[in-house]
Amino acid sequence: MGRLVAPTLSYDCELSAMLSDGRKLSSLPHTRIVMSQTSQTEREPFADDKAPFIVQNTHRRAKADPELVWHATQNYKRQRSALRSKILDFACVLGFVLLLHRFWPSLTSNAFPTHESQGLLAIEDEMCPQVSAITPSGHTLLIDTLDEEYGTREFKLKAYESLGGAVRIPTVCYDDLGAPEEDPRWKVFDEFHTYIEQRFQKVHAALQRTKVATYALVYHWQGTDTSLKPLLLAAHMDVVPTNAATEADWINPPFSGYYDGEWIWGRGSCDDKPGVIGIMTAIETLLEQGFKPTRTVILAYGIDEERGGTTLPAIGEYLVKSYGEDSISMIVDEGGGYSDLSGTIFATPAVAEKGYLDVRVDVLTPGGHSSRPPKHTGIGILASVVTELEANPHVPKLARDRTYYQGLQCRAKYDAGFPFDMRKLVIESQTSDEKLHELETKLDDFDPAYSASAGTTQAIDIIYGGVKINALPEAVYAITNHRIADHSSVSELQDRFASIVAPVAAKHNMSLDAFGKSIGLEASTWGLVKVSDAFASALEPAPVTPTTRSGPYELLSGTVLSTLKTNLRTDDFPDVSVVSPGLSLALPRHIFRYGHRGTADAYNGAHTINEAIRAEGFLEQIRFFTRLILNADETDLLD
Repeated sequence: MGRLVAPTLSYDCELSAMLSDGRKLSSLPHTRIVMSQTSQTEREPFADDKAPFIVQNTHRRAKADPELVWHATQNYKRQRSALRSKILDFACVLGFVLLLHRFWPSLTSNAFPTHESQGLLAIEDEMCPQVSAITPSGHTLLIDTLDEEYGTREFKLKAYESLGGAVRIPTVCYDDLGAPEEDPRWKVFDEFHTYIEQRFQKVHAALQRTKVATYALVYHWQGTDTSLKPLLLAAHMDVVPTNAATEADWINPPFSGYYDGEWIWGRGSCDDKPGVIGIMTAIETLLEQGFKPTRTVILAYGIDEERGGTTLPAIGEYLVKSYGEDSISMIVDEGGGYSDLSGTIFATPAVAEKGYLDVRVDVLTPGGHSSRPPKHTGIGILASVVTELEANPHVPKLARDRTYYQGLQCRAKYDAGFPFDMRKLVIESQTSDEKLHELETKLDDFDPAYSASAGTTQAIDIIYGGVKINALPEAVYAITNHRIADHSSVSELQDRFASIVAPVAAKHNMSLDAFGKSIGLEASTWGLVKVSDAFASALEPAPVTPTTRSGPYELLSGTVLSTLKTNLRTDDFPDVSVVSPGLSLALPRHIFRYGHRGTADAYNGAHTINEAIRAEGFLEQIRFFTRLILNADETDLLD
């Protein structure tokens, strides 16, 4: 109120002086005189009876001149209006601050830090450390020249057709393929070999090629410094089959390799022919520029990754025989990519890999005529097994030392769309077991990928039974695919699987053979349930590749960030990028699964209809492989 009284006193003193001096009074502006000629009933009274005494006093002293009273009244009302405006402004600001705290509490926490919030900020600062982008400083002119060439229409169309031509060769990998030297369905790989020989002639002139397990390929690009351990780039030439029942649903035929101006269509366009063709294109272009590597580069292309990679051991044995144990500086295989989360690009090279097991359940029962069926047929019993498996999914586990938790920290720190309450919980969970458990209970609803990422998965993908409508099925089976969590093992999965099937077998008076062990009933029974490794494809979870103070991880991360930062895209691509450790759902030391394919660059994903890759996304893959080769060639981060 002090601010209101002071101006009023000043005005009152002025009025008093004017009342005592007629000359001053006559000097009031003409507009006031005109207003004084109007009816006094038009003058507004005070809005209340609590007008300041000073104004009332003025009224008493100026009875002979209502004009002065009216001016004093107006001044008071202006001051009251100003006060109301200030109060309203303050209320608006306070409401805005409360709104910010309700929906964006991190902003107010940073502006008005408490002791608790300061502690949380200190923990958050340590989460998900990043490296700087790495550009090949010794090859600056070369990388600039290559980027200029990669941006030309001529290069793009040639590269896109290289991938399209590879897609048009249906290198399909079937689960029931026989040995490569026996099954004629493998011969399509001969056609693929011929294609890449003709398409990448400089590669085949400069690199030494070796065929392993008949159709797998290993290339050796000799470096000038033999003391440096080689860089190994891996990919696979095989693709999954298409489904005849859905081929009509494809926008373009599944093996067309058609480029429509934006997308390159067909099976394998995402998985994984961009890896094969992208690496070959990068090396072919480097050779055209006269580049000779200092560090040896090895390429390894598999032929049956899509059925579990049963020929991969042969490639591994060849590499060990040719180069020795622990002889590779870093391996980069197909896998992780990058995606846009709330305006920040998250690149997620897989530094850990799940284990793998396909489990087959055979139900063997006496046959007979369908007119005299038993209470439950073999198909019914198998259905009970499937029902029990579906009713008992694996429970994911959140652990601080596992890759999923590390990736969650990166999202909490850098994803602007990450909810504040979840961010706070992630930070607190680093030091509190109670908060870790609370976070674990919320993740199922928060992250649809949580169970698949942090736990063992099971998917019943194949089921077979019955040969005739009036004949009881004698042998039926189902096959379940598992990706084993990095905290579990093949034996743990086998024991759990057997424990779920055993009660079903006992209920139907059947013997159970689980992975070569008899379980339960030993007396003569009505039938047999047999549980086994479907394709001899059991694979333990791979060790976690180091990320903290790891030269290879820093090199890969820096190369990823450099490629993203200098992208040649024409779309609205975010400027901010981070690298977050990922988990491969499908590694020895310093193996990474990363193919540098953006999530948005896949039209409909892999292994489904309308598989297609955005052409500009494929171009960025070529750029990534180029920069990786050049960075590895001059770095001191690798052995």
